[in-house]
Amino acid sequence: MKEKREIVYLKADRNSVCHDPKIKIQDVMSVQCVDPAICAGIKNKTLYTFKKNDDQKKEGKKKKRMEVFSMLNVIERIQTDYPDVEIVSIGEQDFVVQLLDAPMAPKWLETLKVVVMVVVIFLGAAFTIMAFNNDVSVGEVFDRFYQQVMGKEKPKVSEIEIFYCLGLAVGILVFFNHIGKKKITSDPTPIQVEMRKYEQDVDMAFIENAGRKGHEHDVS
Repeated sequence: MKEKREIVYLKADRNSVCHDPKIKIQDVMSVQCVDPAICAGIKNKTLYTFKKNDDQKKEGKKKKRMEVFSMLNVIERIQTDYPDVEIVSIGEQDFVVQLLDAPMAPKWLETLKVVVMVVVIFLGAAFTIMAFNNDVSVGEVFDRFYQQVMGKEKPKVSEIEIFYCLGLAVGILVFFNHIGKKKITSDPTPIQVEMRKYEQDVDMAFIENAGRKGHEHDVS
């Protein structure tokens, strides 16, 4: 009777961020196997080691480095040590590994970036709203509506402008589903959704470019 082979399940995310130049398999994917010894051995197997970037240190620049791997390359590496196991991949077939050499930026710098971004977004949003109101002649619409309802000319500031401003603010808060650090509902905010789409597009572009240029770590 043929001996039953151990099955190893691998699940890789499309993009993994690491801070140690020595990348182990457990750093970029989940590993599951009935045999704990095989599982531990695969998890601690070195997948790739980023070389020291001396040019980056000389220039004083700190940036992230990226490598693209094929799941077939991972399977080939595992089978060199465990030729009798059966490997099943249930995650991404091609994935990106990023190395962040630089530590987290100082808190004051992160705060400064947030403040600058908030000011830019606020001014841009205010200009957009004013331009929209001017294009569709919101002021004239309010004047005519007030005169038809109240039977007299609208003053410079009326209930319409006040409730319009309040409604606009509430609508923005509800749409973006975010008030300070709190969310109105547990659903992802529109910004989070768009950011995830952007990250997926960037990862796919990087994987395809690496494959075309032959820079992907694939089977030999």
